[in-house]
Amino acid sequence: MAVPVPVVHRLHPIMIILLLLSLSLSLFNTSVVSQPQTPPPPALSPAPAPASDSCNGVFLSYTYKAGHAIPPTDPTNQAYRFESTLRVLNNGRQELKSWRAFVGFQHRELLVSASNAVLADGNSLPAELGTGAVFAGFPMSDLKSAVETAGDTTQMEVSVDLVGTQFGVGAPDVPMPLNISLVNDGYTCVNATNQGNRVMQVCCIIQNTNSNTGVNEEFLPRQEGDLIIMYDVIRVYDDNYWAQVSISNNDPLSRLDNWHLSFDWMREEFIYTMKGAYPYVVDTTDCVFGSQGQHYQGMDFSQVLNCQRSPTIIDLPPTMANDSNLGRIPFCCRNGTILSPLMDLSRSKSSFQMQVYKMPPDLNKTELAPPQNWKINGSMNLDYECGSPIRVSPSQFPDPSGLPSETAAIASWQVVCNMTQSRLAVPRCCVSYSAFFNDSAIPCNTCACGCNPNPTQTCSATEPALLLRPDTLLIPSENRTAQALKWADIKGRKVPNPLPCGDNCGVSINWHLLSDFKQGWSARITIFNWGESSFEDWFATVQLDNAVPGFEEVYTFNGSVLQGSNNTIFMQGRPGLNYLLAETNGSNPKKDPRVPGSQQSVISFTKKSTPGIKVATRDGFPTKVLFNGEECALPTILPSKAPMASAASSIIGFLTLALFLMQY
Repeated sequence: MAVPVPVVHRLHPIMIILLLLSLSLSLFNTSVVSQPQTPPPPALSPAPAPASDSCNGVFLSYTYKAGHAIPPTDPTNQAYRFESTLRVLNNGRQELKSWRAFVGFQHRELLVSASNAVLADGNSLPAELGTGAVFAGFPMSDLKSAVETAGDTTQMEVSVDLVGTQFGVGAPDVPMPLNISLVNDGYTCVNATNQGNRVMQVCCIIQNTNSNTGVNEEFLPRQEGDLIIMYDVIRVYDDNYWAQVSISNNDPLSRLDNWHLSFDWMREEFIYTMKGAYPYVVDTTDCVFGSQGQHYQGMDFSQVLNCQRSPTIIDLPPTMANDSNLGRIPFCCRNGTILSPLMDLSRSKSSFQMQVYKMPPDLNKTELAPPQNWKINGSMNLDYECGSPIRVSPSQFPDPSGLPSETAAIASWQVVCNMTQSRLAVPRCCVSYSAFFNDSAIPCNTCACGCNPNPTQTCSATEPALLLRPDTLLIPSENRTAQALKWADIKGRKVPNPLPCGDNCGVSINWHLLSDFKQGWSARITIFNWGESSFEDWFATVQLDNAVPGFEEVYTFNGSVLQGSNNTIFMQGRPGLNYLLAETNGSNPKKDPRVPGSQQSVISFTKKSTPGIKVATRDGFPTKVLFNGEECALPTILPSKAPMASAASSIIGFLTLALFLMQY
């Protein structure tokens, strides 16, 4: 019987490959199951929210970016470049208008450049920052809120890139500021904190605000200050506009003489023409060779007044007040004199107009930006520190046609200036003392107004001034030597070698205690002008701490107790006598010294309102004297009430002084 032959079925090659793959996968799965499961890696935790997100006010940060040593090499005082960024972000509900931020620099920083901001004190760059600086936004001065912009950070924040020089802090140390804060009114900043060694941040919250109020007033309220400058745009065109600049003095004890006003154009503007004032320098060089000349190719730049980035403006003389081209502006053309409002309110203001041409991309009617870094000063006046321009409600002007209506400015900015005096500044006037009970006058202090750097002969800046016979006060300080030595010899006083220097003051004031009796007392004040310029509409104030309640009368001047004060007398020349002449030659110029311009008056007091007053020992002498708002240096000692050695010499001296002054 035949053995059956097994039937062999051929498998297709593809089937074989599939079977092998299936077997491999089965073995792989078995091995995986047999091994313990490895837990999946933990999910990454979310990054911490930025610190600014937790601030519901205005968030400030200061970030140091880079720096390195710069020449020259100086191991004891090495200079370093620094680059940093100040960021201001408005996370509050209200719009932040005219933002101002303080950075407490502490390494003698010299700021060279700053983007999107200017120094709020009006200084131009480069500038020494001293113990810190306040920055004001420009051109983006207002930061809107997230509510009114749907969170658009381009309108809510600004970054200020700073580049400058600092001293003494090199790598790996970082020159960070001492503090940062927002200085806008109404905001309180908690202590700034450091994030690492390169970042400082702080959150500032507005106080006492209604959280339901999401829309602010359109303009900031107008502020008070010693001097207010208004920049009012009164007419606009696509490529130029007319601005009216008004300077108002609000301080009753100050004035400006021969004022000089300067500012910085930030967007390449230039002055085409002016009315009521004039540039100190007429210069079009920057336009002709700059981008202005390329853009305005058809303009005749010989008709342009000024193309300087930082022009200086001066007032016109009164003779130009009615000039059809340059005058006919209210409050213009007064030789730069702005009086105290207490003297004449109508003359406490000065105004002028100027036509300003703009540059791309600002060539439309709505692109208006005031100049920055305003400065103003005058002769024989204190210095002023001016803030940055703040947008305020449009000013109102009387209708020029005479109709009983007012015309509003198109846009208005306010610049607030306050008086300041550097610790290094020296007075420009001084006071001498004399009294009926002493035959010597106490002259102004040695170098009261600074020492002459090139004296004609060696003198001492530290020795006290030599006592004088009263009539010697009529002689210029540089010509008093012979008389002073003669008087010292008569009185038996020692004379230092070298002799003390003079006072070097342009104006001196003699306060003479004239009488002291049971019911009252009197004093005589004499003002001397040793300068080459006369003073028109002068004024003086005298502070007497305990005597003013007994004030009765000033006989030759107009005098009264300063309103709101119980210790200050305000005096000014009467009409026709309000001119303090300059120094003139003597009757014989070859041998006589020059003669000062002078004004004099007697002041009387009663003791009825001041019982117990000690006139001779202190209360009869001023504790502060101002001339035209300038504080004068006072003597450090008072006349002694010791018996006089020579009554005759005292009488002769005082009679000579009085008779001389009666001639003027």
